Amino acid sequence: MALAEDFEKAQVRAKAFSRMPSSEELLDLYSLYKQATVGDVQGKRPAMFDIKARAKYDAWTLRKAMSKDNAMKAYVSLVDKLAGRYA
Repeated sequence: MALAEDFEKAQVRAKAFSRMPSSEELLDLYSLYKQATVGDVQGKRPAMFDIKARAKYDAWTLRKAMSKDNAMKAYVSLVDKLAGRYA
């Protein structure tokens, strides 16, 4: 199966989790998804009062320079790992 197909299926699986993963796991999922679909982080870092947006931005920044393929693979792997706990 192609990586793009695996990535799309992992997205569907992640949305179907019966319980919400931890905040850290959600940030990992978000940052890998954004790196795989958009590339390196863009725009200015959100203000310190926008805690959620700032956390997401910072998590995405940690993935800087990661290739889209590697981000897709890591996302699929993380969803596989989390599926055992939250499916």
